[in-house]
Amino acid sequence: MSGPRISVVGTGLYVPDRLVTNEDLAKVLDTSDEWIRTRTGIKQRYFAEPGTGAAPLGAEAGRRALAAAKVAPEDIDLVLCATMTPDYIIPSCAALIQRDLKLENAGGFDLMAACSGWVFGTVTAAQFLAAGTARHVLLVGAEQMTSVIDPEDRGTRVIFGDGAAAAVIRASRDDEPGQLLHSKMRLAGNDELLYIPAGGSRQPSIDAASIERRDHYVKMKGREIFRFAVTRFGELIEDALQGAGVTVDDIKLVIPHQVNLRIIESAVDRVGLSMDRVLLNIDRYGNTSGASVGIALHEAADSGRIERGDLVLMVAFGAGLSWGSALLRW
Repeated sequence: MSGPRISVVGTGLYVPDRLVTNEDLAKVLDTSDEWIRTRTGIKQRYFAEPGTGAAPLGAEAGRRALAAAKVAPEDIDLVLCATMTPDYIIPSCAALIQRDLKLENAGGFDLMAACSGWVFGTVTAAQFLAAGTARHVLLVGAEQMTSVIDPEDRGTRVIFGDGAAAAVIRASRDDEPGQLLHSKMRLAGNDELLYIPAGGSRQPSIDAASIERRDHYVKMKGREIFRFAVTRFGELIEDALQGAGVTVDDIKLVIPHQVNLRIIESAVDRVGLSMDRVLLNIDRYGNTSGASVGIALHEAADSGRIERGDLVLMVAFGAGLSWGSALLRW
């Protein structure tokens, strides 16, 4: 099994203070705790205050990852920020995080792959490290999803939450097992199933008509996304096993994008994987898009569910349409 030898040497997690339960949402939407839980598996999520931005969330997660890794800010060469809710069109969230953390020697950029962002970012970080153009990469997944979710749409508002995760990644040393054994990044261009109509160059202005159509909010066709996610989830797991030459029994933990409990359960059942080897935290955070897999990875490492040498498979899928996987020797 070949692939870039990389090690995740520290992780961090940050969510806003405001915890929003299903009961809280039931007060302002035509919904209930039972309706949300049975359809999504979500019990609560965190909302940032309006105007916060994704970059401050990501910077705090990054600060915690640096502390956990015992890596000085000046040792970071590259900042990658996976986000679909950047503070501005320009400058990038990566630049704002670089400034806030005083990463004086770092370059960087944002990576927009929606919910696949953390996985795509892990694969991208590995290439920079393998090429020797970076020694330490700070990977951040940061989202303020509440900035793009229609507060009147129960189909999306109950699902998404705000939060950030970060990881310090470097090339593995000779005495370390860390390695990216297999990876995949794929796109199938689609601007009909999951998208935000306004705000880009095709529809840059927000006028009265677009506001009335609520074009500045996420539009999602839930049933189609459900089918897409279940199919891709199973394919990603099977492809990673075959590509790395391992079996499902060799995998210590699968860390999926926390999209929907029903989607995860359906996909896991298709590949014959036990749910006790899948990390689930959607009940506590909801869907945090590009931060989702990173938050789950931090919890897995912080709680001791994964240890050095374990095989950890991260899988994700989202708008784009995008999907990807990263099989790590931890």
